[in-house]
Amino acid sequence: MRNRLLFIVSLLLISSFLWSQAVKPRIIVTADPELDDNNSLIRFLLYSDQFDIDGLIYASSQFHWKGDGKGTTFMVNGREYTRYGLNLCPCESYRWRKDERFIHDAVDAYEKVYHNLLKHNSNYPQPGYLRSKIKYGNIEFEGEFSKDTEGSEWIKAAILDNRPGPLFITAWGGQSTIARALKSIEEQFEHSPEWISIKARISKKVVLLPSGDQDGTYASYIKPNWPEIDYRQFRNGPNYGYGAQLVANEINGKLLTSEWMWANVRSKGPLGDMYRVWGDGKQMVKGDRFDYFGMDGYTDEQLKKMGYIVWMPVQKRGSWLGEGDTPTFMNLVMNGLHADEKDAPGGWGGRPFYPDMQIFVDPFSNDTSKNKDLVISASSLQRMSGDSNEKVSYPNFFPAAQHDFAVRLDWSVQSTYRSSNHHPILTLKGERDLSVKPGETIELEVMVNDPDGNHTQLKWWPFIRSNQDPQPIFTSTETARTFLTVPETFFSPIDFFIVAEVQDDGRPSLTSYQRIRIRVRP
Repeated sequence: MRNRLLFIVSLLLISSFLWSQAVKPRIIVTADPELDDNNSLIRFLLYSDQFDIDGLIYASSQFHWKGDGKGTTFMVNGREYTRYGLNLCPCESYRWRKDERFIHDAVDAYEKVYHNLLKHNSNYPQPGYLRSKIKYGNIEFEGEFSKDTEGSEWIKAAILDNRPGPLFITAWGGQSTIARALKSIEEQFEHSPEWISIKARISKKVVLLPSGDQDGTYASYIKPNWPEIDYRQFRNGPNYGYGAQLVANEINGKLLTSEWMWANVRSKGPLGDMYRVWGDGKQMVKGDRFDYFGMDGYTDEQLKKMGYIVWMPVQKRGSWLGEGDTPTFMNLVMNGLHADEKDAPGGWGGRPFYPDMQIFVDPFSNDTSKNKDLVISASSLQRMSGDSNEKVSYPNFFPAAQHDFAVRLDWSVQSTYRSSNHHPILTLKGERDLSVKPGETIELEVMVNDPDGNHTQLKWWPFIRSNQDPQPIFTSTETARTFLTVPETFFSPIDFFIVAEVQDDGRPSLTSYQRIRIRVRP
């Protein structure tokens, strides 16, 4: 027993040391008070051991804005409040709760379980630290960025500081607070002799991770004035969005049921209790006609007669509701896929793509005044989720990501290390960036340790980005040591990726990776 305990402690120390030595992605989150932002935030906080969190900032969008508190009315033609037979605006605020504090509430819940999380990973940040990063941005009206705010000044300072490495900034709502930070920098330096170099440095440093352009400020200001900023989106990956269960395959669908959600999410302490599911009796804003998700026991038609805008069919009580903004940060998770790198093949957030202009598309924009036909079809949801008919398949990472989320929620309620599952430790022997010649055979080897003593299963597989990628030949795909042969048919340089994956048999199971780049150089 003593030897077993020493073994567990040593692996825990090794794991903590490896995490502490890694450079955590530096990230600022901006979010509006949509219920799926609330859910994404809960998952995000459970991954706060993975990130250098430098901001948690309230933002507005076309769907949520606070107003200026002075009686000023506002509207933009064609928004949801003027469709479906509605005439809700001009109005002083829109779908914004008085004294909105959903970010504060989530951090308060995190504080209640912080002592448990530390038992499982010592890198979780202190609640007071997270609370110090909460700021209010440009929230008065949709797309308004004419003046500085606490949130925009916070982002500006982070953009201008001399800390090395990229600064990732998410936009779960609109981008007006980010636009204001950049505009303020432009106004301060545009006439200085250093402006060109300052702008170049910022464009190289900032990585925007948006959930679309939800207030038009990317299209109207950021893109035209800061075209070199990395504007990174993801597709083909796990579907964390509204109605994911309507298009899920059999494997993924089991992880979205009310039974699974209760056992692994809703029953797991303060953070699980805050997580929104169908029929939970909650609303982000009382009387919100677009938030009927908490209602239980009503049909679509009954809800429409009650005045709700039923834009997605009612699901079973307690089942998955949505985390539409989660893909923005899941590729930053340090699980060994190194998906934060710009040329990476992808990760738990999806495959990266870099559109010249990606404007948020309201899927209901073709509707006129009636709401009887507003229920979204499964095919529409599949198109919205980013799935496509590309011939290059993408790994189904959803089970691994969902199991990981469940285990982290379990950490939040388990006060001893031994009472929960932990990630298997996968260590690569050698470099993760190798140069080879066509036809060459190379040796690859990893070491596997599981801190809980669970059985593990290892496999090697190519992470295909395009049909041009080589099809390597392995001597074995299920042993720690294998040999890989590159085809001889390549006459120009090309890079491809190999992944070693290990999964334990804990409950739920956990998965770790090591991704290797193979540079073929004739």
